Amino acid sequence: MEKQKNKVFGLLGKDISYSFSRGYFADKFKKLGLSTYHYKNFDLQDIKELPAVIKNEEFVSGINVTIPYKEEVIKYLDKLDKTAEEIGAVNTIKFTKRGNLKGYNTDVVGFEKSIKPFLKKHHTKALILGTGGASKAIAYALKKNDIKFKFVSRNPSGKKEVSYSDLSEEIIKDFTVIINCTPLGTSPNTHLCPNIPYQYLTEKHLLFDLIYNPEISSFLSKGKEKGAAIKNGYEMLELQAEESWRIWNENK
Repeated sequence: MEKQKNKVFGLLGKDISYSFSRGYFADKFKKLGLSTYHYKNFDLQDIKELPAVIKNEEFVSGINVTIPYKEEVIKYLDKLDKTAEEIGAVNTIKFTKRGNLKGYNTDVVGFEKSIKPFLKKHHTKALILGTGGASKAIAYALKKNDIKFKFVSRNPSGKKEVSYSDLSEEIIKDFTVIINCTPLGTSPNTHLCPNIPYQYLTEKHLLFDLIYNPEISSFLSKGKEKGAAIKNGYEMLELQAEESWRIWNENK
């Protein structure tokens, strides 16, 4: 029997002690009997520390990327997968056999598979709350599924963005899918939520929150009160993690 090789995977982010990924992959490795596989948090206060981490860490085979480095990490990579290049954000890095760092975006797959069962015919327009790296993957998935969208930003720029103060009753009634890509409401600050006019929500709305801790965020709770369909980000995280695992194990 071939001896198992040591392999290290990890999560790159900032202030990520809460990490879903570490627990998820630790369980996965245990179930698969991969005793020489390890998953670590690379909790960096500055992305500039990344090259030193990679140089000093033996056996690294793959890294997941979270807030706030999904865009900043790109300049440290050798190659980008076509989807990640189009999105302009990376959440998965593969260390190729040639020693190159290649960036992928598995958020797209995770979000698309997770939201699809909830989409109805009248869900033709979406508001994306936030403009960070995750929101770019969400926009890509919506476009792919012919759902028009606008970003909602504190500092809007360009035609595709509006400010929170622009969100009128008319806009809320028109955009029946609302996706929270901000960290607002994550534990321990569970009382927080994006500042949108929740009073205009109806049972025709679908609210999707990338947050999974708490299970029902303040944002989702306010939607539920109005009869809207709600979905948190836990399944999306599981799906994107599995897609990362698939990419890391491809023979490329």
